[in-house]
Amino acid sequence: MRETSASGLSWQRLVLLASFVLHFVLGLSGDSKNTETGVETESHTSSSRRGAKVILILVGFVAVAMFSFFLYKQWQKKKRDEQYARLLKLFEEDDELEVELGLRD
Repeated sequence: MRETSASGLSWQRLVLLASFVLHFVLGLSGDSKNTETGVETESHTSSSRRGAKVILILVGFVAVAMFSFFLYKQWQKKKRDEQYARLLKLFEEDDELEVELGLRD
C-alpha cells in the first residue's frame, strides 16, 4: 500500500523534473539572430548547442539511473514475494504435521 503512494510521488517528481528540463532546453534553443543588426552570433549558438547537448546527456543518465532503480525495486519485490511464499509453504506443511499427530483437528 505504501509503495503505490511512494511511486505516485516519484512519478510526480519525474514529470516536474522533465518539465523543468524541457523548459531549460527550449530556452537554450531560442533565436540566435540579433534583432537590431540581423547578424547571427556564433558564440551564443555554439554555447547553446553545447549546453543543450550537456543537458540531454544528463537527462539520459538520469533516465537510465531511474530505470535501473525501478528494475532493482521490482527485483526486490519479486524476491520478497518468493520468500513469503516459501514461508507460507513451510507453515502449511506444519499444519498437516499437527493434524497427523493428532494435536489439531
